Amino acid sequence: MSTTVTFVTPTAPAPPGQPDISYAPDYNKWQARAARRLKEGGLPTTLPKGFPAKLNGDLVWEGESVADTYDWTYVLNSEQLDEIDRAVENFKGLGLPLGYITADTFPLPNLHGVLRRLSAELHNGHGFFVIRGLRVDDHSREENVIIYAGISAHIAARRGRQDHKFNGQEADVVLSHIKDMTWSQSNGTIGSPAYTTDKQVFHTDSGDIVSLFALETSAAGGASKLASTWRVYNEIAATRPDLIHTLSQSWDMEVFEKADKEYVERPLLFHFPATEATPERVELQYGRRYFVGFGALPRRPSIPPITEAQAEALDTIHFLGEKYCVNTDFQKGDIQYINNLAIFHARDGFTDTPEQRRHLLRLWLRDPENAWQTPEVLDYRWAQLYEGITPEGQVLPLEPFIRSAGNKGR
Repeated sequence: MSTTVTFVTPTAPAPPGQPDISYAPDYNKWQARAARRLKEGGLPTTLPKGFPAKLNGDLVWEGESVADTYDWTYVLNSEQLDEIDRAVENFKGLGLPLGYITADTFPLPNLHGVLRRLSAELHNGHGFFVIRGLRVDDHSREENVIIYAGISAHIAARRGRQDHKFNGQEADVVLSHIKDMTWSQSNGTIGSPAYTTDKQVFHTDSGDIVSLFALETSAAGGASKLASTWRVYNEIAATRPDLIHTLSQSWDMEVFEKADKEYVERPLLFHFPATEATPERVELQYGRRYFVGFGALPRRPSIPPITEAQAEALDTIHFLGEKYCVNTDFQKGDIQYINNLAIFHARDGFTDTPEQRRHLLRLWLRDPENAWQTPEVLDYRWAQLYEGITPEGQVLPLEPFIRSAGNKGR
């Protein structure tokens, strides 16, 4: 009998007029909705103008076969681990706050070239990799944060803002903790699956690069799954071009943090034609809970409900993500990096024990040297993430907290 969990958090109530869809995807409902819409007819049979019939390249991969041609795990050797330990001591010797961690204050003269090549792999190769072998138990929590931020600074120099306040004060919080908080917090405040043992369905985060560092894995379950946006795009383009129209048109996306407006209007899928410097690209940016709610943060009734086409599109990209995903075999001491514009990700439900609780650290990163073009309608969001952050203003919390965007009590 499996000891892992799938969905524990009660379903968020749907607003009036919303299609029959919730955060937990239902395969039978998806199939029924697709069949009904196809029978009704009148759907576009060609792609939106300019969108490619098929994308090619290393970013087009399937979970069943990607390991045949790509080894995504970079295992650190003893000399590299010793170099990392020296960098920790170097930074600690400076007596600076954690926001001052950079490639200069965390020097890795031998490993630097490897990490720059891995950044190129993120942006111009398969879009993901895992660094393995860090000696988590040999270091304090603060030292592990220094190691994580220090290594990451060589891969992508800019850390993104994940919250605007900490301990009730204005702050640029650039590191967050992904951990089940239901044991210490009321379920009535948690509005994001990141702070539960629930399955996290396929989604993207914010920013160019999403990174996760495993301080501890769960007792059972919790597999990290990645899927190629480009492979999923090719499938939809070939079989349901109408859904490419749906994904590339405007959606009403809820804003969970305090803002002037409760939602923003933007597409989920973006197309960039080839230029002299860059190949043709498609980029995906979305999270299911922003359209259907989760836990203590249901979709507000004042926001227009999503359409039947949008409901089908959400389920389509999720279930195709499941079909084509790879399990990265996330282990304690691993750091996973993904191109957040070309790869979307999910997490299986999991079970913790008092002795072993899954605990990840997360960074949202940007490498100015290799960064992809940001969709114009997302310039405001990228500014929220990356602009105006100073070393002295950065906060890298050592203990878990619930981010404002996932906290009803925000």
